Amino acid sequence: QVQLVESGGGLVQPGGSLRLSCAASKSIYAMGWYRQAPEKQRELVATITRGGGTNYSDSVKGRFTISRDNAKNTVYLQMNSLNVEDTAVYYCTARNYGDNEYRYWGQGTQVTVSS
Repeated sequence: QVQLVESGGGLVQPGGSLRLSCAASKSIYAMGWYRQAPEKQRELVATITRGGGTNYSDSVKGRFTISRDNAKNTVYLQMNSLNVEDTAVYYCTARNYGDNEYRYWGQGTQVTVSS
């Protein structure tokens, strides 16, 4: 089992920035972020492998940057140029090498973009 603990959510004005962090209880192959807005399905935001390979949804490319510190088993999501459509609960996720899907999930952190 892997435990994931997120931090860094909050309220920000449109055009602002936030940085999310997620610490895993042990080293794991891939980590990332999904989000779920009210009355919408959970969707991919970005993922990163231990080797640094990244994947982003089209809606956040150029605005969000995912990174990780393997020594700390921690993944970060730098979110810039936030808009109201980014308002959601953001979930940290992780999977082992060879897993077909992300199987470990954090408790979620709220990000609200509002003036």
